[in-house]
Amino acid sequence: MSSMFPDKCSIKEGGKPCVNPPEFVVSVTVAADEYMVGVTCEKHKKIVSGKIQILQGEGKIPSGKIGFSPLKAVGTDCIHGDQEDFIQLDTKDFKN
Repeated sequence: MSSMFPDKCSIKEGGKPCVNPPEFVVSVTVAADEYMVGVTCEKHKKIVSGKIQILQGEGKIPSGKIGFSPLKAVGTDCIHGDQEDFIQLDTKDFKN
């Protein structure tokens, strides 16, 4: 059985995938609609939030409230992920 989400955080730093398991579903709520935009670990919450705010400012993601919901494991045997599911972020501008 495989899960619907990657088994690791979907953030890459310096070209290397984060090894932490995903802990949160990241979403943007606009009016009555909510859009899932990714998953992240605790370590990358602020980085992801900063990147989403930049993308919202550029009009690439709808403006709205950014939310982090704890990830609940649900398994299935019909969905598979691969390396294309990861995204690369330049994290040097978003660190504390």
